[in-house]
Amino acid sequence: MEENQITIVDEEGNEVLCDIVFTFENDQFGQKLYVVFSPIGEVDEDGERIYDAAIVVEGEGDDEGGSLLPIENEEEWEMVQEVFGAFLEDEEGEEE
Repeated sequence: MEENQITIVDEEGNEVLCDIVFTFENDQFGQKLYVVFSPIGEVDEDGERIYDAAIVVEGEGDDEGGSLLPIENEEEWEMVQEVFGAFLEDEEGEEE
């Protein structure tokens, strides 16, 4: 596994390797670190990459990578989607 990848466990208990798209901190809902990721090789019905996000809870020891928590608050999801949208716009602007 590369540094810019994480392994998540899906609802069925399967391990899924994901690319980390980006991480960001935001204190609007308490000081939290968020990660946006994309399962490698998975696409939606239109052939577009699938993206998801989670809250990062960092491990306490140096060798502990931490864990991910789901984002359950609708307002928090909207904030993450807004930040992700701005990130995508920046990425598209750099490609031009």
